Amino acid sequence: MPFKLGRLRPRVRPRLRLAAYLDHAVLPPPPATVDYTRGVPALSDVLANDRLGDCTSAGAAHILDSLRVHAGAGLPAATEADAIGFYSRSCGYNPADPSTDQGGDEITVLNYWRGHGYFADGSGKISGYAGVDAASPQQVKQAIWLFGGLYLGIELPDGWLAPAPEASGFKWWECGRGNMANGHCIAALGYDSIGLIVATWGMTGHMSWHALAAYATQAAGGEAYAVFSPDMIDKASNKAPNGFAADQLSADLVSL
Repeated sequence: MPFKLGRLRPRVRPRLRLAAYLDHAVLPPPPATVDYTRGVPALSDVLANDRLGDCTSAGAAHILDSLRVHAGAGLPAATEADAIGFYSRSCGYNPADPSTDQGGDEITVLNYWRGHGYFADGSGKISGYAGVDAASPQQVKQAIWLFGGLYLGIELPDGWLAPAPEASGFKWWECGRGNMANGHCIAALGYDSIGLIVATWGMTGHMSWHALAAYATQAAGGEAYAVFSPDMIDKASNKAPNGFAADQLSADLVSL
């Protein structure tokens, strides 16, 4: 299957870290398995990431589509036109000028998503985001369980692209050093004993816990963010009323 990449290294790092809002002493343990890819047929849409470096837009759409389905919003899924439009607005891509297909950095995209929404009419806004420690499986599980997913930025090792996955069910294990030329944005929408359940290029597969720690940490040039929507903050409060500082998080998001 044709594919493109497009994630650039962040110019800055996030001001908020998820760990500041989780009280591990009283937070209920996350379930052994969470899978928010179920019931989200839109994850099979490549969203132009087979010909454009719009992975930051496609990854955002996958998270948004999953959040909407599992919140029972009844709203339509993002289309390829929506993904290209968001790529244009957040990263400066001009469909009339192929030279502007330069990808994007996730912090810039997240800030635009928060301020202007995903769709052209300004809808699909997120409340904010916070950095997650990709080397901590417990924190990663809590982030996905409570907030519905992770927005990942990774420099893929060459072995993941030669050959590239052709169908859902692929498995990405630790495979040598990440390559800075292979920057890619991936939506993680679940986990199990193997590792993360991820969505990319119209497919779903697994990324092992060892691979996540090897490629998604700041030291490896990677990044991982919990993305907050108002609805998911409310759901997280209901799941963990005594272990999640929802009021403080909401106040900090307003102050940004």
